[in-house]
Amino acid sequence: MKDLKISIIGCGNIGLSLLQGFVRSNTFSPENITATRRNLDELNHLKEIGVKTTTDNIRAIKDSNVIIIAVKPYNIVNILEEIKDSLNAEKHIIISVTAGVSISQIHDVVKKSLPIFRVMPNIAASVGKSLSCICSSGVKAKDIETVKSLFDTIGTTMNIDEELMQSATILGACGIAYVLRFIRAMIQGGIQIGFDAKTASDIVNQTVKGAAELLIERKEHPEFEIDKVTTPKGCTIVGLNEMEHNGFSSSLIKGIVASSDKIEK
Repeated sequence: MKDLKISIIGCGNIGLSLLQGFVRSNTFSPENITATRRNLDELNHLKEIGVKTTTDNIRAIKDSNVIIIAVKPYNIVNILEEIKDSLNAEKHIIISVTAGVSISQIHDVVKKSLPIFRVMPNIAASVGKSLSCICSSGVKAKDIETVKSLFDTIGTTMNIDEELMQSATILGACGIAYVLRFIRAMIQGGIQIGFDAKTASDIVNQTVKGAAELLIERKEHPEFEIDKVTTPKGCTIVGLNEMEHNGFSSSLIKGIVASSDKIEK
């Protein structure tokens, strides 16, 4: 893995998160990573750690084994048309982290028999805590292992069917924003009951991290753990019930479904 050469085409928010995670993992040499973007000023800080930056997508892929396409959905066809003649079926693996664009659609543009994957990570990749859902079709076992090993360096990976990739986008990628909004609300509540902003943030962040680790390690349903802290006539159950009376769970579910409806249009 140390010698793997990676290019990230369209290094915006998610591309940069991936890059930061790869570098942070100490698995890859920064000199073996190339990032492209129209406005290179946004990537100047990467030069200090040895990452190559360029506006030339074709030059970037010629120096790479793994090509991560991280552009917006409306732009991916143009990018694929630009680079397709420079793709080498014996050398390259294409990984799309672009939402809503299928493997077959990518194949239809590049018109070459090379390994193509879709991966849906999230911005927690930058700190090595992403959940990355992976799907592929008709690729070799060694290529599957390469892609899995690559994304294992920035968090946890999960293989899913491609038909679930849009759902994975909502729950795993958009889901970061939902959780952050919940955390923000908890911090605001903490300030209202007496804490300064920093202390409230420290308490909430660690509490949310602890709750997640509790479920991951013990593999119990959330309600099982909730029951441990909801004593009769206690303050926890009063707070939970007030939240539910105001549509807490319902609004979250509706938000997830609304995001899913949007991505399917």
